[in-house]
Amino acid sequence: MSELAKLQDFAPEKLVSDPARRVAEANQRTFDLMFSAQRLFLDEIVFVANELLDRTQTETHLFAEFISKLAGSHSVKDWRTLSAECGQHQIDFIRRDCDRIFKHGDRVIATTTGLLNVASRD
Repeated sequence: MSELAKLQDFAPEKLVSDPARRVAEANQRTFDLMFSAQRLFLDEIVFVANELLDRTQTETHLFAEFISKLAGSHSVKDWRTLSAECGQHQIDFIRRDCDRIFKHGDRVIATTTGLLNVASRD
């Protein structure tokens, strides 16, 4: 950038040190940070409640499926097949559950980073 362009980019309002304006901006940033943190906290509470409900429903469904298959099995071969199928269902459920939690963790980290970036701006 040339010296002339630097001089034309000069903003006199940035040099004026108005204490009332600076305090108002600091208060606004604090206010934004406080409410953004509160919203993030409430979002986390809702997420945990939804996850607990979803997990309870899934576990109940898997248990009911296990009981119905157990009642229908009449031989050792059926029991072996039953345990293999139900074990695979549990592994799949745990994998999906971990994937959801990791995706949520990524979202929380990104939101928190954005929140801190907004709070630290001048």
